[in-house]
Amino acid sequence: MNCFVLDVNTSFCLPKPMTKPVEHAAEILFRDFRKVFGKSPETTDSDGNASVVVRYAGQGDEIAGRPECFRISVFKNEKDDSCRMDITGSDDLGIIYALLYVSEKYLGVDRFWFWTEKEPEKRERIEIPPGVYISPSPKVRYRGWFVNDEVCLIGWTDVYPPPKEVWMPVFETLLRCGGNMVIPGTDLPRTGVHWDLALEMGLYITHHHAEPLGAEMFLRAYPDKSPSYDESKDLYEALWEDAIKKRKDEKVIWVLGFRGQGDCPFWENSPEYDTPEKRGELISRVIHRQYEILCKYVNNPPCAVYLYGEITELYRQGLINFPDGVIKIWSDNGYGEMVSRRQGNHNPRVPSLPTNKDVGPHGLYYHITFHDLQASNHLVMMPSQPEFIKNELVKAFNAGADYYLLLNCGNIRMHVYFLDLVSKIWSDGDIDTGVHMENFCKKYFSAAWEKALSCYRDYFRYAIRYGENPSDAAGDEYYHHPARMIIGHWVRGETKETAKDLLWATGELDFPEQVRFFYEKMINAVENFEKLKEKCVDTCNSLRREEAVFFKDNILFQVRFLLSGCKGFISLCKSFFEFEKGNYPLAFVYASQSMWEYGESLNVMAESEHGKWKNFYRADWLTNVKSTLYSLDTLRKYLRMHGDSPDFFIWYREYIMTEKVFLENTHRKPLSDDELAVKLKEKLLG
Repeated sequence: MNCFVLDVNTSFCLPKPMTKPVEHAAEILFRDFRKVFGKSPETTDSDGNASVVVRYAGQGDEIAGRPECFRISVFKNEKDDSCRMDITGSDDLGIIYALLYVSEKYLGVDRFWFWTEKEPEKRERIEIPPGVYISPSPKVRYRGWFVNDEVCLIGWTDVYPPPKEVWMPVFETLLRCGGNMVIPGTDLPRTGVHWDLALEMGLYITHHHAEPLGAEMFLRAYPDKSPSYDESKDLYEALWEDAIKKRKDEKVIWVLGFRGQGDCPFWENSPEYDTPEKRGELISRVIHRQYEILCKYVNNPPCAVYLYGEITELYRQGLINFPDGVIKIWSDNGYGEMVSRRQGNHNPRVPSLPTNKDVGPHGLYYHITFHDLQASNHLVMMPSQPEFIKNELVKAFNAGADYYLLLNCGNIRMHVYFLDLVSKIWSDGDIDTGVHMENFCKKYFSAAWEKALSCYRDYFRYAIRYGENPSDAAGDEYYHHPARMIIGHWVRGETKETAKDLLWATGELDFPEQVRFFYEKMINAVENFEKLKEKCVDTCNSLRREEAVFFKDNILFQVRFLLSGCKGFISLCKSFFEFEKGNYPLAFVYASQSMWEYGESLNVMAESEHGKWKNFYRADWLTNVKSTLYSLDTLRKYLRMHGDSPDFFIWYREYIMTEKVFLENTHRKPLSDDELAVKLKEKLLG
């Protein structure tokens, strides 16, 4: 026999004793084995009787001492002329990656199979030629996901916090992508399984910058106490110490830092820190104290500190210092550009990369999804060009920020494309984005991959550019949050004033011109989105069922979602223009039409909630289409007060009724807003 055969007769010898992380990985491999061959493989305690032997590297092995490395050797057994497979891992993660490599490389299980509806083919046997494969070392030492703003994962289940069934596919996919680190969720109750399950599956855990050392937020633990560190120093330190003692024997990358309660600058609760010097001194003092407490319990703990938001500015001014060896984590602006983030209208765009003067190690906190109540992407893919994202990451690596990469991954399902792209970059250090996109489409949409490729290219090409900066590309929140801001100013009677909460987008314009700014952005984009939607529908019709399902749920869903928002925003702006002219019935019609067009977003979500995805968009609390509809419903009731009040019969009588003589008792039933809008639209717009 000249090759090794995987089939129903394959037997495995697993390490004894077996750690929980390796046990999880073996269960995944055996599940995949059942999918392909119809039954699980046999296991044996004797490596002499096994087809596949899985073991840890010994002292003399060539991969010994290389963290997370594995070696797969297929060789001929001279005794009985059979072929065997030897799987050696340098540690738990080495074995985990090896077993998942076998799953993907030989069994054909896609790394994103759960999210893309892509199941492996049924097989009777798989032949593997003799040879040796040694895994390369990834470019980034610590690499993983922050499952942040994960409301869809929360709403997907009736159990809170989300149960094991929600988290297991997330962690499995991360491991399949070569990740080794995770923040599992945002401020979820500590009664949940997410932290322990992540550790059980072999991942390092790390912390949100608002929860240093994984400690409970101060005001949650002490709601009646002042959150001032100076006033409550002992209480803060007790929380930190408790958190350290709980996880001191686990795989943790400890985050140090000090922000205010609820992820804001601490001086919002401590106004006495009214200068940059005072603020930097306290942050430095707190971080050094946290490190001192940590070192009491953990030898040489891996530690990191986020240079995020206001911390970046203080650090750049030389006002913060850290203990030696702490990983300094540089953050993008939420839109993929390595500059400080915009907060409200404040957008200093301070470069967020280490210089030659900054002693390492350095890492990145990077977003491919974001939530900022302005223009970020949450329910759709990042709208920036993949080449731009790749260039920003490579630029950061070249500046030395290549030791740690925490990727904000959101709800996973809608961000598969960029999660795949970044996983290749954190492994290899670079990528040809054109080749990657082509391979992505060939893999998931093989029956019409060229059509699919054209759709993906156009998605990024047609994204609205709302500003002049490289990362000023609009995600789904751009179609909702500014619209609700406009409605709020309008209904409150503030149309004579500039809307301050829109200055980040429009600059200093009068309110009517701010509305026109958004109108022009939308009107210039709607035709492209219409064309892209038709192209996506045609592509979807050319695909096989499983591929068509993923294509429809992924890019077609996203294009339809953006198109409905674009059309809804246009009608909202038209409503305002008619309101300015005093043409209140037509303003009412356009406001109603805006509601109907935004309502298509809910229809798109509902269509995507089939099978296992039932209720996936139930907790759309961030982009929040229902809030947009609520705001529009409020607006059209407000508009109806301008001429149809108090009897709500005037517009019906003036524009719709054909009878010249009538008795009031038979014609005074008011129409609902929708009924009136439909009839008025027929009369006023044809």
